Amino acid sequence: MRVLSIPMRTRFRGITTREVVLVEGEAGWGEWSPFLEYDAAEARPWLACAREAADGEWPAPLRSAVPVNVTVPAVGPEQAFAIVRAGGCRTAKVKVAEPGQTLADDEARVEAVRAALGPDGAVRVDANGGWSVDDAVRAVRALERAAGGLEYVEQPVASVEDLALVRRRVAVAVAADESIRRAADPYRVRDLQAADIAVLKVQPLGGVAACLRIAEDIGLPVVVSSALETSVGIAAGLALAAALPELPYACGLATVQLLADDVAVVPRVPVDGVLPVGAAVLDPAALDRLAATPDRVAWWEARLREVEG
Repeated sequence: MRVLSIPMRTRFRGITTREVVLVEGEAGWGEWSPFLEYDAAEARPWLACAREAADGEWPAPLRSAVPVNVTVPAVGPEQAFAIVRAGGCRTAKVKVAEPGQTLADDEARVEAVRAALGPDGAVRVDANGGWSVDDAVRAVRALERAAGGLEYVEQPVASVEDLALVRRRVAVAVAADESIRRAADPYRVRDLQAADIAVLKVQPLGGVAACLRIAEDIGLPVVVSSALETSVGIAAGLALAAALPELPYACGLATVQLLADDVAVVPRVPVDGVLPVGAAVLDPAALDRLAATPDRVAWWEARLREVEG
């Protein structure tokens, strides 16, 4: 078990440093990186995913590469433009509904992303449940105009019930993320016809095999996304995307670009909008360079005992 502390290029999800734990098993390494505020119950599936990877229990891939989107944090338009231009992708996911920002800020960011992509790229937005129903309807319509067309809006509101209401009031496709990965019953999205697309993240949902079961049962097109992981964690997401019978959308797995450093010899960053499928090869120098301080190691060791208990 190695505890690492990795600086972020830009504040994302309210953090400037990403702490992760790498767990070694008979087949290699897995990543356990639940966010710090998650309790033991919520962190437990993340550990199952890490152990699945370390034990080498991924299914055989159906494809050797996965198309991905560049992720644009809630930054100003100039920085958003630069991120997309440097991202190497034809699809961009733009964070919106950031606390302390306005819809006008979101519109300016989306307009800059469209300018960077050109008319043929795909723009999707992610609100992380940050709007009310009425605010979501108004924002989606405004952002669709700003983007010259949106591929979809991800988790515009927090609850599944509200997600269903928004879906019936907007013309843009709706994707569910938190309503699946943080729900007691991920299938309520299906039962309430609350989404057009299911966003699946391997760590929060307990691993590749668990996600494949959800994908089969939920009956929606799937986008595989990252939980802000190193190349080790991204490899698990790629294993899931590679095993899905169909993959109609670019996946949100290019988030190593958001980290200022990585643990792999060859970091999982996109080339021509795709990532290769396969396990990440660790760089021993990176493990030493990114090693967390002793107090943070002790904190994660205590957390592991709590989750396992």
